[in-house]
Amino acid sequence: MRAKPSAERLSLLLGLAAVMLVTLPRYYAGGHSSHISLMLMALAVVVVVSVLQWRQLADEARARLPALLRRLGLSLAVGLAVMLGWHALTSDFFGWELVLSHGATLGLLLHALWLWVRVPR
Repeated sequence: MRAKPSAERLSLLLGLAAVMLVTLPRYYAGGHSSHISLMLMALAVVVVVSVLQWRQLADEARARLPALLRRLGLSLAVGLAVMLGWHALTSDFFGWELVLSHGATLGLLLHALWLWVRVPR
């Protein structure tokens, strides 16, 4: 059985693309050019899938998307704030690339958990 496209899935895909984008500076600072190449290829696939999902969304799902994207933005900001505090308390030195990468990852996880709890089944 094939799952229907939903605004929630699209918001998660866009969050995944954001996490992939903010991870690139971390790989660049570490000199991991092969990681950057792989991440860009994977990012291209996520973008193509996101566009295909958007095209298949019903009008009512498209109407729900702005609220979900605001929720995603809030989750990313909370994740960034938590990781900034965590790294400030537990490590002597941390780069902004690491905090941004970890914060975005935590934010996406928070968004996914928020959707999992909120979405009616």
